[in-house]
Amino acid sequence: MSSNGHVKAAGLRAHLHHPIIDADGHWLEFGPTVREQLRKIGGDRAVDGFSLFGSQVAKELAMSVPERRAQRIAQQAFWGLPAKNTRDRATAMMPRLLYERMEELGLDFTVLYPTAGLGIPRLEDEELRRTTCRAFNIFSADYFRAFSDRMTPAAVIPMHTPEEAIEELEHAVKQLGLKVVMMGSMIRRPIPAMAEKHADMAKVSVWFDALGVDSDYDYDPVWRKCVELGVSPSFHTGGRGYGLRVSPTNFTYNHIGHFAVANEAVCKALFMGGVTRRFPQLKFAFLEGGVGWACQLYADLIGHWDKRNLEALEEVNPKNLNQKLLLELAEAYGSEGMAEVLRRRDAAFDTAVAPQGAATTGGIDNLDDYAACQIKRPEDLRDLFMNNFYFGCEADDPMNAWAFNRQGNPFGAQLNALFGSDIGHFDVPDMTHVVPEAHELVDDGLISEDDFRDFVFANPVRFWGEANPNFFKGTAVEAEAAKLLTKGYKEASHDAQLSK
Repeated sequence: MSSNGHVKAAGLRAHLHHPIIDADGHWLEFGPTVREQLRKIGGDRAVDGFSLFGSQVAKELAMSVPERRAQRIAQQAFWGLPAKNTRDRATAMMPRLLYERMEELGLDFTVLYPTAGLGIPRLEDEELRRTTCRAFNIFSADYFRAFSDRMTPAAVIPMHTPEEAIEELEHAVKQLGLKVVMMGSMIRRPIPAMAEKHADMAKVSVWFDALGVDSDYDYDPVWRKCVELGVSPSFHTGGRGYGLRVSPTNFTYNHIGHFAVANEAVCKALFMGGVTRRFPQLKFAFLEGGVGWACQLYADLIGHWDKRNLEALEEVNPKNLNQKLLLELAEAYGSEGMAEVLRRRDAAFDTAVAPQGAATTGGIDNLDDYAACQIKRPEDLRDLFMNNFYFGCEADDPMNAWAFNRQGNPFGAQLNALFGSDIGHFDVPDMTHVVPEAHELVDDGLISEDDFRDFVFANPVRFWGEANPNFFKGTAVEAEAAKLLTKGYKEASHDAQLSK
């Protein structure tokens, strides 16, 4: 035990029969170094793009509360990085120090996402966005190359158009050798009618493209390219600063649930858009929002299909209303006024709730909201959801256990939870506590040791390794990952226990 009651991470790891893979760690970009290198790679424009997000945050934090309230600008994050624990702050900044501490942290391998770089794919100016993403990826690949047996960085992929996404995917994977891709999502696009009539309001009158249902573009060529390149798309977009998270005074109000709401929008759009039907081999990860929202979404998709599939819609199709019986019941039980209105056939479908005429369906051609999914039976919903979606969960979230609640999830499903340390950010004051915190679900009897193995090892191996069998080649977990991918979970688990 450590002095504060936590089991030491290294000791816990030593007693496990499997590695621990961190699917979502974070590195902290040291501004002067990054800007110097980006200038060499992409010129001043790359530096401008990298600096834009930070300067915007600084500008909003410099505002007074009345100024933010007047413009309804959300309170930004402040004091968002480790400070008192200076060694941890340095660890997130310096790959060599992180590499040295991996055993102490109980980690065998980590996938590192940026911090300031999270916003680069969302830059509005196309030339600035593409230049900065390209330069940042070149820098990241070189920055972590010497430590590739223990860690790998994520490439940032702009997604405003399929063309720019495909171009950066090709470069990141083929030229730089990057294996993890973080796709932009929730793309801000102007509302056409507002942009035409009030050009000066176009920047604030926006809608958010979730890349699936009703997108401005067909992103199938991007998903096809991901399959070809052997990469699994991951999303790390938040939902602070718009919608219902725009408190000008309370960061926590804005922060709670913001990754979950953005993740749900994209996951739901991809599913309802039939992406998992058309690309059954492609896996998507939604990071840092936990898995609780995903369990609810999964159940809701099934519940809504049960009530809104084409056959079920006949139960509420106005043409099936028995007008004669309705009139008879009104004459027997309703008021005279109601019966009088119902005797006039042209007013038979009027209600106080919504138009009920047979033609009032909003002008859509296909009434089946699930048409792109081609659902033939309820179990299809399970298969199209469970096989393709993975969910990044932080160690201290008790809701992680819901993913493994086979009795509580429809069709006995286990959702694919991915352990993410989130090291480098304010919610991890001590990096050595992360692995023990994750294992508390086992200690408290909420999940089994096999569930924990799925959480921290098998799920990340399947997520990246099934798309790219060479993903873990040359890493500290190469042998165990290869055994799992070739032999499957049970046999690999048995072999690991025998080896102990």
